[in-house]
Amino acid sequence: MKDFKDLRVWQKSHALTLAIYRVTQRFPKEEMYGLTSQIRRAAVSAAANIAEGCGRRSDREFRRFLQIARGSASELEYHLLLARDLRFPSAQEYTSVQAAVAEVQRMLTALVKSLTPQATEIETPS
Repeated sequence: MKDFKDLRVWQKSHALTLAIYRVTQRFPKEEMYGLTSQIRRAAVSAAANIAEGCGRRSDREFRRFLQIARGSASELEYHLLLARDLRFPSAQEYTSVQAAVAEVQRMLTALVKSLTPQATEIETPS
């Protein structure tokens, strides 16, 4: 498989994770083991699953890890909505990280689709 660091979706996901850590540093201290931890975990999980999938032996396994990464990105999206409603990040911070989440989600979806075998490409046994 390809080196995960060369994948643009991983690069975007890693940059998002770094931004998430910066934004959550300013969350209330009492959220350290709650929402802050959940947001960080979801962001890290998305990038880590892309990396792990790259280390797998087949496109099928890679696709599965990309789908898990997509799920983590969706979880992150929800946690950010909750944080926004609790007024933890500024409006500008929320808008910025939410746009990055949406971009990673789109990129993951496109990559999964590009790895999905088409019905016409599936060989039938003879």
